[in-house]
Amino acid sequence: MIPVRLAYRVCEQITWSRARNFSYGIWLLPPAKRRALAAVYALARQIDDIGDGPLPPDRKLAGLAQARAALAALIAGYPDSGNPVLLALADAAHRFDIPLVAFGELIDGCEADVHAVSYQSFGDLLHYCRCVAGSIGRLSLGVFGSRDPEAAAPLADSLGVALQLTNILRDIAEDYHNGRVYLPAEDFELFGCKLAEQGGNGSGEKLAALVRFEADRARAWYAAGLALMPLLDRPSATCTGTMAAIYLRLLERITAAPATVLSTRVSLSAPEKALAAASSLARAVRPSGPRVPRSTARPQGPESVR
Repeated sequence: MIPVRLAYRVCEQITWSRARNFSYGIWLLPPAKRRALAAVYALARQIDDIGDGPLPPDRKLAGLAQARAALAALIAGYPDSGNPVLLALADAAHRFDIPLVAFGELIDGCEADVHAVSYQSFGDLLHYCRCVAGSIGRLSLGVFGSRDPEAAAPLADSLGVALQLTNILRDIAEDYHNGRVYLPAEDFELFGCKLAEQGGNGSGEKLAALVRFEADRARAWYAAGLALMPLLDRPSATCTGTMAAIYLRLLERITAAPATVLSTRVSLSAPEKALAAASSLARAVRPSGPRVPRSTARPQGPESVR
């Protein structure tokens, strides 16, 4: 069996090389939580890579079924001894109250991606976001711990939804060319536009207005999710705030030039991410905590957070 120390090292290597945004926050955690969250990320990355990989759909679905079986064995206390990520996560789950069953929701979301599912309503999309990102929020909360776990769980879920909505806006063009349209059909109808009308990369004002509308919706989910911060200890809140600050900065970039995401993938440079992380760290030492940027338009959600 692989030593647990080396298993964690594998997870950390995956995290530092693949988690381009999340790693900024993870580094701010104490060692035990940092290792545990790296293990959570590493398994999520393995599952996500199956769904987004180059294999044909039937083999992707078979791979996700294998991941589900491995997850069941992990929950039962029998992790695959040949998979260092599962070994590290098994150790982390003994140390922290990690809801391992949430990985099953992530697998559900990846299966939806394999089927190239589209979404009629925001409620449909919300279910998907909670599967692929709200689940990660709840898994992360298991590592962080909370003063009030019952109150914190839905807030962590909401923050995950906010991050996923930002990802969806960032990747509109790329996803369209891969046969995926995540934004709700009812919203395209509301604004009287279609991605197909622009070949997936147009800059029409109706599509730009749609992007701004969805960005405002994402801001509302950030506002809901960031209510989690007072329920975390300072290192965990700083980690969470750093991740949110980077994604909020990305959302600001999208809002400033909404037509850009219709033709290319918007991203932040490493210095911009570092600046957002530093700003969040500076706010963490002040009692006010992270602040959500104001929008000139009225936010359009979260409809189910009450």
